[in-house]
Amino acid sequence: MQEPLVVLVRSIITFFTILLYARLVGKQLIGNFTMFDYINGITIGSIAATLATDLSSKALVHWIALTVFIVLTIILQFIGNKNRFLSKVQDSEPVVLMQNGMILEKNLSKVRITKDELMQQLRSKNIFSPVQVGIAILEPDGSVSVLPHSDYQPVQKRDFNLPGQPPQLTTELIVDGKIITQNLSQRKKDEDWLMEQLKKKGIHSLKEVSYAALLPNDLFYVDKFEDNITDKLNISDYKGPY
Repeated sequence: MQEPLVVLVRSIITFFTILLYARLVGKQLIGNFTMFDYINGITIGSIAATLATDLSSKALVHWIALTVFIVLTIILQFIGNKNRFLSKVQDSEPVVLMQNGMILEKNLSKVRITKDELMQQLRSKNIFSPVQVGIAILEPDGSVSVLPHSDYQPVQKRDFNLPGQPPQLTTELIVDGKIITQNLSQRKKDEDWLMEQLKKKGIHSLKEVSYAALLPNDLFYVDKFEDNITDKLNISDYKGPY
């Protein structure tokens, strides 16, 4: 009975220690984590878990280790904010991978990225042809930023001196067959209007609807649970078991 009680106390101490230290470290978008940030976070989590559950050693030892990692993290953040050179030493710097549709093989080799991985990143940016790329940059967090070639950049209203409209958000109306009445009223719509829109799409029951939303341009979008997908767009050349 004594061991569970000790684990309970140590877990409570660990929980509030992490809460406090997380506030001290500050907010950072997970998508902006570098490899070092990722490994450092895993290490801190491992130390915290050991602090809570390892009864073979004193809690103070693990608490000191956890505190040291947090203090060093804060110091590196401070140094990085004050010194640009040291910031680049910590987090590296962007690397150009493509320019004017051409792959820069030397840079690709330097950051150890394959062409398949590069093409995957391009597709995630809705670019399916290398000739569309004006410049592609590998960011310190591992993501790839892509500026399309000028011939493939979308035309904007300001190019024609057209008046703009205030930005709006997509409003979810149905999720997993359930109507979100609050969102419906916010867009000044009612359930009769919603059911009429579903009928226009050939849908007669909410049970058929996986997701429905009113887009910023007031278009009605709906996705059904039943998906009619063909196998015509098979891009795989791997004949493996999975």
